[in-house]
Amino acid sequence: MNGSRTKAQAGANLPALRHHNAALILDLLRAAGAEGISRLELAEGTGLTPQAVSKITARLREDGLAVGAGLRPSTGGKPRTVLRLVPDAQFAVGLHLDRDGLTAVLVDLAGRPVAVTRAPLDLGAPADRVLAGAADAVHDLCAAEPHKPVLGVGVAVPGPLDHRDGVLRRVTGFPQWDGYPLRAALAERTGLPVALDKDTNAAALALALAPGGAGGGDFAYLHLGTGLGAGLVLGGRVHRGARTGAGEFGHQTLQLDGPLCGCGGRGCVEALCLAAEARGDRPEAARILGAGAANLVGLLDIDRVVLGGRTVAADEDAYVRGVRAVIEERAARGGAGAGVTVAVARGGDRPVAEGAAQLVLAPVFGRVGEGE
Repeated sequence: MNGSRTKAQAGANLPALRHHNAALILDLLRAAGAEGISRLELAEGTGLTPQAVSKITARLREDGLAVGAGLRPSTGGKPRTVLRLVPDAQFAVGLHLDRDGLTAVLVDLAGRPVAVTRAPLDLGAPADRVLAGAADAVHDLCAAEPHKPVLGVGVAVPGPLDHRDGVLRRVTGFPQWDGYPLRAALAERTGLPVALDKDTNAAALALALAPGGAGGGDFAYLHLGTGLGAGLVLGGRVHRGARTGAGEFGHQTLQLDGPLCGCGGRGCVEALCLAAEARGDRPEAARILGAGAANLVGLLDIDRVVLGGRTVAADEDAYVRGVRAVIEERAARGGAGAGVTVAVARGGDRPVAEGAAQLVLAPVFGRVGEGE
């Protein structure tokens, strides 16, 4: 990922794929950053002819999405004109509706946040009240760039849900949302296209698309905040499962006779971890999280584990040490986990809101599988 493309993803010189080919070029422009990229390199990276690239880049320049970035020194022939993306040509809004708070972010085409707002939120309040707060946050952020188009709103919420239909299911602790058409309701209130996904999937998407980030290989993003969940990137794509049910990591049972969890089960890793944190035993909370992470590593044979969320942000080093120690102990006994890295997605809950915005941006750059 990270902007690179394989031959299987190459463009095709067919009129019917005009928008697809433009997306491929936009993705390479985004990956190139401020240094830019030449038309020849765009042709090589997409498999398109130089003539097709010239036509597409001309349209992108007319639309204000690309601009010249100077000349590359000659290596014996004519100096090459370099093009770069115009990040502030368009924007997207990302919303994280958590159980007790709302984080909203306005990002540019490069995925950089240009405005962030936070406000208290009661997910157990009537739907109209929750939607009104979300819509107000969208309108406030759009006002920050009143003369630039906002492509849409990405919304990240606790699961379970159906991301294709934009409908919530029985969110743990908030069963009243079961069957609520959140995507359609928010689109009606804002007048913008809306994409919906689980909070952990959104954050995993942002990490997968970030240049120099966690994107290479298979990894799991574990989010510990008011709850605990996982976002999985397998084979270079966010893995949601047939019903968007993948990643319900927090409700795996670690202790059959353990404390009651909000999901109705007992001894869930979420309940055990948050209970340890509540009584001030952070090393134990980290080891419990590590036990769940080690199970995931053994099941999926992933390359890395990335930790995030406000609870992890309170003591990143303690959680990294604890999770790494359990994974390494399991590997030393002959289990999976040798060479697995453990890292942190900094920013607490903000990466979730930024990932929500990527639900809107990913298709713009041809990342259909990640954003659909």
